[in-house]
Amino acid sequence: MPIVKSSYRPPWWFKNLHLQTIYPSGFRKIKDVKYQRERINTSDGDFLDLDWSNVSSNQLVIAIHGMESSSTSSYMLGIARALNKSGIDFVAMNLRGCSGEQNRAVGAYHSGRTDDIETTVSHVVKDNRYQEIFLVGFSLGGNMLLKYLGEQGDKINPLVKKAVAVSTPCHLESCTAEMDKKSNQFYLKIFLRSLCKKVQGKAKIRPGEIDDKNHDQIKTFKDFDDRYTAPNHGFKDALDYYRINSSKQFIPKIRIPTLLINAQDDPFLSSECYPKKEAKENPHFFLEAPRYGGHLGFIAFNSQREYWHESRIIEFIRS
Repeated sequence: MPIVKSSYRPPWWFKNLHLQTIYPSGFRKIKDVKYQRERINTSDGDFLDLDWSNVSSNQLVIAIHGMESSSTSSYMLGIARALNKSGIDFVAMNLRGCSGEQNRAVGAYHSGRTDDIETTVSHVVKDNRYQEIFLVGFSLGGNMLLKYLGEQGDKINPLVKKAVAVSTPCHLESCTAEMDKKSNQFYLKIFLRSLCKKVQGKAKIRPGEIDDKNHDQIKTFKDFDDRYTAPNHGFKDALDYYRINSSKQFIPKIRIPTLLINAQDDPFLSSECYPKKEAKENPHFFLEAPRYGGHLGFIAFNSQREYWHESRIIEFIRS
């Protein structure tokens, strides 16, 4: 029964879920991680930008960020620094269109685009530099990761040893409904503003292929996914996209030790995002649901300057 009792205890003044969610991105500054960028080509004529932070290790973590984030988001820099201090190399996989440059294809990234994870893993493996590889996904990147692990099943590259997903919306339709709630309108507007700005930029370089007219009428994720995500990536509509790409259904097929950390007070997650049944039935899958933590929070103040989830990720892959 791999349901893990969590050790996370937040500072008493950070028990509020919105403080946990907002503080790290607004106030946590990490300046001591220096990336080296590598661009790799994809089979469909697009590209992925990988940002490396190496300490000459034979172990590597490949990390996948969340929606409208990048390798420079505070939680990505935080885990990079923590891993490097522990003697582990780090590479951030910037999702398509998130590295500071528009990607080439009409479509960009989406919650289930696992082919880009496989492209990155295959690229890293062929260099023969690493004896062990670990995968970490945050938020939307966590959904991509769990889906990828389930799709791979027993066929996953033998160098990939363990995985961790953090603050993961593993049931997309119900999470979309959560974001429609009044309490989440602040976050929703930020995400939609960023997504629509990218669509406007893509429309300028691909005129006639993308229509950005009346984008101000987009008020929900479902609106955006019906208009852009689904048709640009081969899905019938938003509901079809959610159904096919929700990672919860892939958890039973995961065959390497995998930890899911979802805070119980995460404002973005629905009740379906705490897969207890799947954890009880799959000995490879571990669910840890701290009472506090918000979305990508898990704030802690210690001499190592690590947040709790960063130390927990290292503990899990080392165990």
